[in-house]
Amino acid sequence: MALKYIDRRGTDSAKWDALDSQFGDPDLLAMWVADMDFKEAPCITEALKKYIDTAAFGYYSPGKGYFDAFIEWEKKYHGYDVKREWICFAPGIVPAFNWVLLWATKPDDAVILLTPVYYPMINAAKWNDRTLIQCDLVRNGMDYTIDFEKFEKDIAENDVKLFIMSSPHNPIGRVWTPEELRRLMEICRKHNVLVISDEIHQDFVFGDNKHYPTATLGDYDDFCITMTAASKTFNLAGLQNSMVIIPNEELRERYLEYQRRIHTYEGNAFGFVAVEAAYKGGRAWLEEIKAQIYSNFEYVRDTFAKEIPDVTVADLQGTYLLWMNFEKYFKTQEEVKTFMQDKCGIAFDYGEWFGGDNFVPFVRMNLATTHELVDQAVQSIIREIKKL
Repeated sequence: MALKYIDRRGTDSAKWDALDSQFGDPDLLAMWVADMDFKEAPCITEALKKYIDTAAFGYYSPGKGYFDAFIEWEKKYHGYDVKREWICFAPGIVPAFNWVLLWATKPDDAVILLTPVYYPMINAAKWNDRTLIQCDLVRNGMDYTIDFEKFEKDIAENDVKLFIMSSPHNPIGRVWTPEELRRLMEICRKHNVLVISDEIHQDFVFGDNKHYPTATLGDYDDFCITMTAASKTFNLAGLQNSMVIIPNEELRERYLEYQRRIHTYEGNAFGFVAVEAAYKGGRAWLEEIKAQIYSNFEYVRDTFAKEIPDVTVADLQGTYLLWMNFEKYFKTQEEVKTFMQDKCGIAFDYGEWFGGDNFVPFVRMNLATTHELVDQAVQSIIREIKKL
């Protein structure tokens, strides 16, 4: 099947139609928020059309097929044997990890993150009056590793209660190895730290890399909650449907009890229908998307290396997000913003968002779009860098 590009301007797309409110310029090239510019898999469209034609839009209760489709996907592609009773609903991963933070910790409790990291995780701690502990990843060139000694020291010294992990890691594109994941988990076990493993990018892994669900690598069920969704894999974020996998009965009951208190334990019917169809029939479409994304990555990497070698990029092991380094040219956030928006005409996610001043010269680029749009962004950057 051929991927179909969608011009999303004028469709109330947050990525394209919120440029003015987010960046102050409606005409920028949108390479920021993590969704795709392609029409969804045909199996999803067909399932939604069938539902529209045959159903009334009343209260919806997902059937066995919905859960079986997800369970089969996890087992077949990720080796995770998920039990039906472990699966809890969330409208999105961000609400889900905020909910867990709220019932598992108290104000001023410490929450640790490996930074740079997906900024809603940072906001979850800050906006809910928790103490944010940032354990910066170690950078060698554009390769990132974990400082395990610092991670454990930060946990012990701050009496950390919760670790929110991104796996694969957004924004640096690292796919953590089993050894790295086990070492993190053993430290958390030792210090009685609850772990949220956000695995929403699990289906975007490239080359010889392999995603290992954290929960499958040891006896971690008593302190590990896994979160994932079809929303990144199949571009369904607007349909508000995510999975929270909680094997431990006590933790699961605490999650469900919190949902009862806020009365948010039912989802959008269209989300359930779309997700079931995606997991059942969307694999071929996903493989085309992955090929498109990796081709875009290779183009950016190789073109920058040839034309502006001082702009370096992280290896794309996982996700569809490219972490780019402009430290040879810019020192402040304002310099980066002026260059990217005013000179290049591009909207990126800025490095500062992912953990503060240490990441100011970086930007995150969304590769889930056409080669033509990627080329437009790349050529604009090259042209303007050469003027500096």
